[in-house]
Amino acid sequence: MFKDNEAMRTNLSELGEFGLIDHLTKSFEPKISSTVKAIGDDAAVMDFQSKQTLVTTDLLIEGVHFDLAYMPLKHLGYKAVMVNLSDVYAMNGTATQITVSVAVSNRFPVEALEELYAGIDLASKLYNIDVVGGDTTSSTSGLLISVTALGVAEKEDVVYRDGAKSNELLVVTGDLGAAYMGLQILEREKQVFKANPNSQPDLDKYTYLIERQLKPEARKDIPPLLKKLGVKPTSMIDISDGLSSEVIHLCKNSQLGVNLYEDKIPLDPAVINVCEEFELDSTTIALSGGEDYELLFTITQDDFEKIKGNPNLTVIGHMAEENEGMHLITRANTKIPLIARGWNAMNADDEESEEKKD
Repeated sequence: MFKDNEAMRTNLSELGEFGLIDHLTKSFEPKISSTVKAIGDDAAVMDFQSKQTLVTTDLLIEGVHFDLAYMPLKHLGYKAVMVNLSDVYAMNGTATQITVSVAVSNRFPVEALEELYAGIDLASKLYNIDVVGGDTTSSTSGLLISVTALGVAEKEDVVYRDGAKSNELLVVTGDLGAAYMGLQILEREKQVFKANPNSQPDLDKYTYLIERQLKPEARKDIPPLLKKLGVKPTSMIDISDGLSSEVIHLCKNSQLGVNLYEDKIPLDPAVINVCEEFELDSTTIALSGGEDYELLFTITQDDFEKIKGNPNLTVIGHMAEENEGMHLITRANTKIPLIARGWNAMNADDEESEEKKD
């Protein structure tokens, strides 16, 4: 959380809406050839020539999607961009531009928004995207951030959720569950701090998990990696709401069943250790945690040899006929119906959603 230091506070009213936009976006210089006109006119202008245009948007709300008690504003700006870029990469595309709109209450000084936009600026530089527009307005209920991302792909390269076929392999990038366990650690330390404001937490051994929660990275590397390997996924989705939810999305869109193997789900040792500490089942966390922003996709069996042994990719199951149903195959070789237990934005009042606030 930013420090409420009167010596460093500049009230938003001192700049006004347009002055604030100019101040926060002065460092955003266009660098992508498809950006014809960025910030400074009534609308941005892009020229994608003959490519397909990809558009995605997400809204993040304080108290629902993030908690400023432990989410630094610079990290929040960075994460807000990642959430959207991940969707572009899940379409097998290249992210090119974003717009950023912010609603903010008067408890935030200009310096706080500078931190937020520093994170956005860092993300735009590291992922080679242009910030081409947005808006600022006042809020009576805290901070709201809406990012819209644009991307491009050749028509033949775009991957949808509905292209999978029976017997195709289900593949995931990276490892799962770390972001959710990072959230649990931060929530625990928040409660400790409330009880004893003088406590100094030692979070060194949780670094990977906390970074996965506060500063996730979208998998920009995967579309070019797959192209290099000569593999085009038949369906793809990003893992924002939990593995089980995303697998079910692919199944329903492709009208298929699935067999997902528990012992194939990739888990970082840190996740396994902290699950034991919290007395949680690591498989449940991987299935339901969410916010991993890894990519989940299907490939033909003929492509298995091309990805076999690649450290970025793990085969975790295979698609089946729709009438076979959607199942988790446990380590004990028992079939359990696969149920979506991840984050549901429309069920924010239930106990599960209270545990998963982001």
